[in-house]
Amino acid sequence: MSSTGRSDGRLTVALVSEVFWEPDGLARLADRLAEAVDRGADLVLLPELPLNPWRPATRTAVGSDAEPMDGPRATAQAQAARDAGVGLVGGIIHRDSAGRRTSRSLVIDRGGALVATYEKLHLPEEPGFWETSHYEPGSRAPERIDEFGVPIGVQVCSDTNRPEGSHLLAAEGAEAILIPRATEERTYPRWKLVFRANALTSTAYVLSVNRPAPEDGVLIGGPSIAVDPNGEVIVETTDRLALVTLDAQAVRRARTAYPGYLPVRARLYADAWAAVAGTDGEPAA
Repeated sequence: MSSTGRSDGRLTVALVSEVFWEPDGLARLADRLAEAVDRGADLVLLPELPLNPWRPATRTAVGSDAEPMDGPRATAQAQAARDAGVGLVGGIIHRDSAGRRTSRSLVIDRGGALVATYEKLHLPEEPGFWETSHYEPGSRAPERIDEFGVPIGVQVCSDTNRPEGSHLLAAEGAEAILIPRATEERTYPRWKLVFRANALTSTAYVLSVNRPAPEDGVLIGGPSIAVDPNGEVIVETTDRLALVTLDAQAVRRARTAYPGYLPVRARLYADAWAAVAGTDGEPAA
């Protein structure tokens, strides 16, 4: 058994739709993680950039929003996970030694140790979501994480609109894809459609937690959602905290049924994508 997961092929995930950047944020985070543990959670999924205000509401970047891996928000999330004794998927705006900023997810075990990171790959640049003005896209594809008994992967928000990442994670053996997000309530039907399609075609659970309320004039909001490997919605709620238990057997059954059993044909597609990318690593004109 992993340091956070269970040995029975099941994983209970708490979907926490709350942000914690206000002065009382760290106390509320501690309360919410304790509540999740009391209700049986093994792992907690927070929204996108949960300890930051939603700065992409404008094009103006704030220097103090970004930090190194030992910065205050990263440290606070690790400490909160350790104090509660629960795994955590959180995030920061990471700043490296060269000053490069990225939206980085942090995957932390119940002992407070960082076990994986992932940087958002696909950044919008439009009213309310001026993200390329605040950070750069990541440069590494998502990878399977084995720390929690059920293998998982992480994407961030708009990454789910490029299904290559979901399919890659499934091909790597991930059985659940966890997606922090910040989206407008009016667009939720589109996101729900994509979540269901990605779950069905990757035959993996898809879980997403949204920032809960409008910020700085951006009408953020909409449900947390969990979709099973057959594309069926099993949780859809605007409650602050909801739980879903993932079952590895459900994934295995889906992967022996249609479309799960279809061959991946990874080499064929990899060769075709290499041709599209060209020699500079970007799509050809």
